[in-house]
Amino acid sequence: MISFFSNTDKFFSSICLCMFFLSCNNNAGTKKETVESAKPLIKAFIKPPSSYNDTLIVNYPAAVFYQPDSLQLLKIKDVEDPNFYESSMHEYFFQMLTSRKGLKKNWPGLKIVETNKCRFVLFVKKDKTREYVDLNTKNDTHGLFVFDGKKSPILVDMTNSDTIISFYLKD
Repeated sequence: MISFFSNTDKFFSSICLCMFFLSCNNNAGTKKETVESAKPLIKAFIKPPSSYNDTLIVNYPAAVFYQPDSLQLLKIKDVEDPNFYESSMHEYFFQMLTSRKGLKKNWPGLKIVETNKCRFVLFVKKDKTREYVDLNTKNDTHGLFVFDGKKSPILVDMTNSDTIISFYLKD
């Protein structure tokens, strides 16, 4: 009886071993793998151009908030997911509100300027040199430029505006 179990165990072990080797057979040369191209989950956003071609001239220390004009806003709303559009507009509103409060409190000498009807901003420095900014080239729909009248203007990340402005305005 013991010999029966040992033969059965050997037989069963042999079967398991054969199945293992057969299941691990890699036919890399004969199998053809298909790879699907990954579809982008998020399409790239490109801000529609301004409906205006006017220029805002800034020849004094200022914080310039820009935002889309009404036609741009409609175009943006048409191409964006409604939930994303609403949340981003909400976010921009509070970023701008917080930045304005910080500017009024910490840098009262900077004039706050808002524009939604200009495509260009011309910054004129005290030494009369000029720098143009084409807002169509800025892909953010809302933004903030800070200009001290001496140095080149900078585009400020509104979520960290107090820190960035303080570094920029240091002499």
